Amino acid sequence: MSLREKRSQETKRGVLVTQATRIKITDVSKIYETGTKKVEAVKNFSESVRDGEFVCIVGASGCGKTTLLWCLSGLHPATSGTVHIDGELLTKPLPDRIGMVFQDSNLLPWRTLIENIELPFQIKKKPVNRELIEELLEVAGLKGFENSYPGELSGGMKQRGSIVRALAQDPEVLLMDEPFGALDAFTREEMNLFLLKVWERTKKTIVFVTHSISEAIFLADRVWVMSPRPGRLSRIVDVDFARPRHIDLQFEPDFIEILKSIREEVEGSKIGKGK
Repeated sequence: MSLREKRSQETKRGVLVTQATRIKITDVSKIYETGTKKVEAVKNFSESVRDGEFVCIVGASGCGKTTLLWCLSGLHPATSGTVHIDGELLTKPLPDRIGMVFQDSNLLPWRTLIENIELPFQIKKKPVNRELIEELLEVAGLKGFENSYPGELSGGMKQRGSIVRALAQDPEVLLMDEPFGALDAFTREEMNLFLLKVWERTKKTIVFVTHSISEAIFLADRVWVMSPRPGRLSRIVDVDFARPRHIDLQFEPDFIEILKSIREEVEGSKIGKGK
């Protein structure tokens, strides 16, 4: 089934689908123990993500954003509290249902782009979904580069390739940990537009960690603001700008007002923590 056909089916099913809870987080805490020292990274975090929603997480450095994301992946179990995916308790990684994209593309240098994309299918011993891969490559602007090696691709192209690899598994949820943090400003803007284009086509549920407040506002339906460590949910900001969005949105007074508000929240929490 193509991306467009799947999106059409979701539209026909209507509002109930888009408003259904995909991820439910209940009182999640995470403590890391190193020798005699305990570090409380996240504390009593509770919130939900709706099906097809785009949520971004921001907060001061070290506040537990990535830790929370890993708890949602099933790779690092929470010390206490629960995560449910579609009502099912998350107790282990679900690679067929939850995809992850990291700051580094993690493409194997000795494999071509298409070989990297097909690798998860080989590991899982599943038939390759060539129709979906072809469509994703088209959307990503990577048609014609299938047989190129990572060393022959730009940073942006490699990250697009890693996103295609994750989406080719057709996961229900895509978790993204600062995937554009290492890119220059212009490439980062291009990647933001590309990601929104893919999201508009697939309507995947996305949870996206970033240090950039403007990036979060530009991408998200809602922004979760976390307090300094131990990370708690400090504030939720609804982002109601119309879609599709364009880069010039970032210069609009309403956008700047939200940005200032979130920045004050983050900076204020850091100052308060230091008292």
